Amino acid sequence: MRLKLLSPDDMNDDQKQTYDEAVAGKRGSAPAPMMAWLNSPEMARHATRLGETLRFNTMFPPKLSEIAILVTARHYTAHYEWWAHKRLALKGGMDPKVIDAIRDRRTPVFDDPKGQMIYVVAKALHGNHGLSKSLYDDAVKELSERGLVEVIGLCGYYALVSMTLNTFEFEVPAGEASELA
Repeated sequence: MRLKLLSPDDMNDDQKQTYDEAVAGKRGSAPAPMMAWLNSPEMARHATRLGETLRFNTMFPPKLSEIAILVTARHYTAHYEWWAHKRLALKGGMDPKVIDAIRDRRTPVFDDPKGQMIYVVAKALHGNHGLSKSLYDDAVKELSERGLVEVIGLCGYYALVSMTLNTFEFEVPAGEASELA
């Protein structure tokens, strides 16, 4: 870890307010990247609120939203992010074979066309920095405009998370091993 994380006792008023808001939210705890973002309390406040919205208030159940998150974590080889969200994906009902395929950079087989589309869109966003006209049309047809916006939000937010975790070298918890090479 490159950064000394603050304990609540070491935080200034702005940092403590942001921390307390996160703990009182749906997560029930401060997300790991927020602990780095607290060096910019206003950014931490807004980013954490956005993260809570994207985790808990999109039109997608976890089984689907976690596809975009895992594709992003894999794209960035974000060890901590992969570790955290693999567990959430399994808890949300994602097929372990899909998770393994994403980890191994193979195209998964989905039982749901929405899951397939989220995967294809997430891969295109990271690999091509956008969508072709035909993929855009297909995505809107399958996911709706709202759904497409939320997939873009998931990929963008979790890119920020992944870059933060990688830059400050957040490690998987003691006793755990990273699955990403």
